[in-house]
Amino acid sequence: MGIAGTLEYFSDLLASRKKGKKKKQFNTVSLKVRMDCEGCQLKVKNALSSLKGVKSVDVDLKQQKATVTGFVEAKKVLKKAQSTGKKVEPWPYVPYNLVAHPYVAQVYDKKAPPGFVRKTEDPAIAKLNPVEEQYTLMFSDENPNACSVM
Repeated sequence: MGIAGTLEYFSDLLASRKKGKKKKQFNTVSLKVRMDCEGCQLKVKNALSSLKGVKSVDVDLKQQKATVTGFVEAKKVLKKAQSTGKKVEPWPYVPYNLVAHPYVAQVYDKKAPPGFVRKTEDPAIAKLNPVEEQYTLMFSDENPNACSVM
């Protein structure tokens, strides 16, 4: 078995140890948390800051939003936020300009923060059909052949 075989054995042994432990990726997790006062805000922030791998926690009382960045998993962050006794769900909103039809019943939400609508996967709502896209581009400021009346 010689020196080369022994070195190969040890290198395989070390490589197998590295495979067993996965590195967590740097994530940003946003949650909608029902908070009433600054005490609730502080309670949520302290709970989320205590997680292992958290780099920063931003809690916005006005938008009812908590954002955690770091080497964390979304499920663990959600579970830790629920342990505070608050109503918690993943952040369900996107900026309204990313949705083609922001005032459709499935998307429009009165409780959404200003400038946001509920996220949807429905392609009929999320994307413009070719005719709508043609009319949108016809009157666009970026179109050099746009209507000169405007």
